[in-house]
Amino acid sequence: MVDVQPNADSSQNTAPAAGVAVAPQGAEAPVAGRLTGLTMKRRGPAAVWIGLPLITLGVYQLVWYYKILNELQEFDRRRVLKPGGSVLVLIFLGWTLIAPLISFRNTARAIANAQRAAGLPVTCNPTTATLLFFAFGLSTWYMQSQLNLVNDAYPGTAPGTEVALVA
Repeated sequence: MVDVQPNADSSQNTAPAAGVAVAPQGAEAPVAGRLTGLTMKRRGPAAVWIGLPLITLGVYQLVWYYKILNELQEFDRRRVLKPGGSVLVLIFLGWTLIAPLISFRNTARAIANAQRAAGLPVTCNPTTATLLFFAFGLSTWYMQSQLNLVNDAYPGTAPGTEVALVA
């Protein structure tokens, strides 16, 4: 192997990597360039897990799933989530048992990313969310509890309020 050392001329003419924003020297980064997202709605984990799905014969769980994925997408727009596709997986492939488990695992990862973006320690574990699916469907309770932690990072903000993301 040959080690290539940069010469003095190449180190002075380097351009920034593609997609990297460079602020002018002596100027601060503009506020408009900060990462922002919209806050999510705080929901009661027990109501999401047993109350409303029982009253609506399970329909609310699909509505809840769509809503949280849509809110996660709006909170951190750097992540691409497809709420409609995830709900369709639950509706049409729920009988396979594997597809819903993968979908719940991916949702738990999105929640962990939201916690990271809010500057919180990541406490949402995708494996825990997947395993709680088998314990009376407690994965919905767990995921909503973890989402509420993200909401608690922005006290006093109404759902849909624009907030700054940390990471």
